[in-house]
Amino acid sequence: MPGWLPRAIVMALALYGCFQLGSWAFYQLIGLLTNVLIAFFLALAIEPAVSRMAGRGMRRGLATFLVFLAVLIAGVGFVVLLGSMLAGQIVDMVEEFPKYLDSVINWVNQTFRTELSRVEVQDSLLHSDWLQKYVQNSATGVLDVSTTVLGGLFRLLMIFLFSFYFAADGPRLRRALCSVLPPSRQTEVLRAWEIAVDKTGGYIYSRGLMALVSGVAHYILLVALGVPYAPALAVWVGLVSQFIPTIGTYLAGALPMLIAFTVDPWFALWVLGFVVVYQQFENYVVQPKLTSKTVDIHPAVAFGSVVAGTALMGAVGALIAIPAIATLQAFLGAYVKRYDVTDDPRVQGGHRRRDGEPALSRIRRVVRRGGGESTDPAGGSR
Repeated sequence: MPGWLPRAIVMALALYGCFQLGSWAFYQLIGLLTNVLIAFFLALAIEPAVSRMAGRGMRRGLATFLVFLAVLIAGVGFVVLLGSMLAGQIVDMVEEFPKYLDSVINWVNQTFRTELSRVEVQDSLLHSDWLQKYVQNSATGVLDVSTTVLGGLFRLLMIFLFSFYFAADGPRLRRALCSVLPPSRQTEVLRAWEIAVDKTGGYIYSRGLMALVSGVAHYILLVALGVPYAPALAVWVGLVSQFIPTIGTYLAGALPMLIAFTVDPWFALWVLGFVVVYQQFENYVVQPKLTSKTVDIHPAVAFGSVVAGTALMGAVGALIAIPAIATLQAFLGAYVKRYDVTDDPRVQGGHRRRDGEPALSRIRRVVRRGGGESTDPAGGSR
């Protein structure tokens, strides 16, 4: 047996063991890495505001705290406003539910020639096996829901904590990173950081514009239908549909539909139809144009990046895919050497001409001569 074979076997086994250990550690830490990635992009989003306040003489830690405090106050105020509004509407809907049920039963009796009564329908619902199983499952699932809520709050706290450190200690973090790199690489890292801040800010700006457009459109609809709390509902639809990926549109449309149902059940159908139609308009008209202008990427690239981000990391990947791709594209565009494009009609979608003569005219000329004249590649005859 060759002397190198045992060492090769040991080396292969060691590499395989290191790979398995690294894979196990990665899957164990995937949640933490995802939270750190979200926190990093959140810190990039608030970096301009923090730097502007720090440039005016304020301590960077205090500036970061004030920015987060403003975001927290706005978020809590919005949630409390919507919560009180939703609670009031649910109470009204419960009080008016017998009237809605009577109207539905009367319509069914007139349409299908039946003789249903509200008392019979209520008794059948209250004593149905489906309702009893649902109540039992809901009671057993309270603990799971509480655990999920607590886990979500802990994750949110972790993200804000990392974001605060990234934003408050941004200059120190950049110095620590540049201290282990040569001067030429330090310039590239700082330029990449600047590009990431610009692109992330552009993404937040584009989302804010789309939230404004969506809010105004839904506000006009809700006012036209006479749905109460139209301004708050419009803000809800704009923010939730733009800043919660994948399911944000459905969450945003559910609340206006519920409030519209308390006014008139048919209004809920109008809201549903408008949400579906506007979503298509936003996906194919509004979002590609705003994203391509503010983030400076092609609409097809933006759509593909969202699909890829969703496949890789779910909702988080969909949220950070566009700023990440925009940052990568801008960084490559700053360092990839480009050349002048040749003056060729095919660049503009045309066809190449030979010696200034169109190819079709040349074929006709050869055919008229009976094919007795052949041409060389340069365009001459022989």
